[in-house]
Amino acid sequence: MKAGRAARQHAAAMAACFATACAALAVTPPDTRKSGAEFMNASTQAMQRDDTQNPAMLWVSGGEALWNAKAGKSDRSCASCHGDAKQSMRGVAARFPAFDKASGRVVSLGQRIDMCRQGAQQAAPLKPESEDLLSLESYVALQSRGMPMNPPQDPGTIAAAAKGGQLYRQRIGQLNLSCAQCHDENWGRKLAGATIPQGHANAYPIYRLEWQAVGSLQRRLRNCMSGVRAEVPPYGAQDLVDLEAFLSLRARGMALETPGVRP
Repeated sequence: MKAGRAARQHAAAMAACFATACAALAVTPPDTRKSGAEFMNASTQAMQRDDTQNPAMLWVSGGEALWNAKAGKSDRSCASCHGDAKQSMRGVAARFPAFDKASGRVVSLGQRIDMCRQGAQQAAPLKPESEDLLSLESYVALQSRGMPMNPPQDPGTIAAAAKGGQLYRQRIGQLNLSCAQCHDENWGRKLAGATIPQGHANAYPIYRLEWQAVGSLQRRLRNCMSGVRAEVPPYGAQDLVDLEAFLSLRARGMALETPGVRP
């Protein structure tokens, strides 16, 4: 009886946690959600749609080469374990961030790739936001393009998303603004001449014309934090991963667009 009662209490706690993580979906209902691509001009939309125009495909091409290249003491490639990424990686990016049992924490897709590199390939870790890591992440994510975002609903991932949801609504920085104030309450309005999007995380890694390069979701989050004059956590910080987990939940069901293009 005690075991049954404990199981019921645990289930109730997880349900409450999941409800907390989903709270922002009530602010931006699924039928009113808009991809960031809908806020771009026609030429930038065309750049994303056409792989021959999309600059991010250069990173994808580099990622494919790295996927098939042997590395590390094991002298193995990603393909040695996973085979053809077009088959084995289909749907994978749509399920990240996700709880990793071995490390006991929620990890992003880029972190998962690097964990495989260090473990299976016995290779040196890739630097966060490095071209090689972004290339591999772009190549893996491309295999899920067009699929719906489908974040895991295990207790570990849900708990991280709940923390991320709190961070999303928390005012930060000298400007005392939260993510929600811009992307839930004021989307569609202008900020310094640019239209504020809803801030959905369904196109990363993306090529930003401002950056003239591909960047991760964490780079964009750090840019926003810097913009409101808040303390900026380092790449890989758990707060950033938790925010990613929440944004994945917030974009649940939206089509993955990677590699996206943005102004």
